[in-house]
Amino acid sequence: MQLNEIKPIHKIKKPRIIGRGGKRGSHCGRGIKGQGARESKNYQPLIRGVIKRYPKLRGYKFKSRKELVLVSLDIVDKKFSAEDKITPQSLLEKRLVRRINGRAPRVKILGGGEIKKALNFENCEVSKSAKEKIEKAGGTVK
Repeated sequence: MQLNEIKPIHKIKKPRIIGRGGKRGSHCGRGIKGQGARESKNYQPLIRGVIKRYPKLRGYKFKSRKELVLVSLDIVDKKFSAEDKITPQSLLEKRLVRRINGRAPRVKILGGGEIKKALNFENCEVSKSAKEKIEKAGGTVK
């Protein structure tokens, strides 16, 4: 097979010429007068109304999302032994929390359940009830 022997399967469809007489002449299926009959239909984009209603705020607004991971005290008590140091990194290793955007998340310890071991918490946010329970069991919060 040569390049000059190749033929298309389908014929090339010629574009319909409108507004030149014949079946598609004069108004060309666009109706008479009005916005739709003009050469360039200046319809407003759908998004434009949304943009116009959106409030105009000055300045740069930085939205900081606090991505806190909540961990209950009783789960920590089960997974760790006494006198262990608990950090977000150690919680990652024990698979109690997941990475968020490739880094260790901020962790908050909640006071759900009971704690019997003396555990040392570092770089974790701790609720009031959890702090009381940790200190009662002989642990520390830094």
